[in-house]
Amino acid sequence: MTLTKPIFRKECLKKIKNAPKHNKFYRDAALNLKLTKELKKLKGKKILFYYSLPFEASVVKTLQKMRKNCEIYVPFMQGESFKMVPFRLPLKQNEFCIFEAGNTLRNINNIDIAIVPAVGVDGNLQRIGFGKGMYDRFFEKLQRRPYTIFVQPVFCYTNKFICDSYDVTCDLLLTPRVRLKSKNRKN
Repeated sequence: MTLTKPIFRKECLKKIKNAPKHNKFYRDAALNLKLTKELKKLKGKKILFYYSLPFEASVVKTLQKMRKNCEIYVPFMQGESFKMVPFRLPLKQNEFCIFEAGNTLRNINNIDIAIVPAVGVDGNLQRIGFGKGMYDRFFEKLQRRPYTIFVQPVFCYTNKFICDSYDVTCDLLLTPRVRLKSKNRKN
């Protein structure tokens, strides 16, 4: 049977949702340590974070640390994509049960670093997400491509090339145990 993106997505979601619950706190802490270390090396000042769903890797600890010295943005859902809004409290839960900051009139389309949750990653380090294409549409609208870090709670990777040309590619993939850097981008 040929591996396709929908089949791989299903396998990865099953793997992530079946990950042991008893060590989620440890996995998230390990990932946050790695992510904070990478961000300090990169020295980007404008960073897009995400606010996680219960089964995704939580990067809130890193967000809180980086908030002291950087401009932090989070997604605000709009139709089939999202726009970036400044991270500010209180956060409100949207229709997808994702916490987001309030809307803004500012049109922000230039960031240094994007931290993106990934369900799976293929051989080109392209993202397999939930299948809605929100991040793909969002990245298409940016003025310039930011340094992109994919995070996963559990390593889910295939060396096959199953993604489409429009799927977002990362510069770095981080999980609690794995660090995989792209060879294609010069920094």
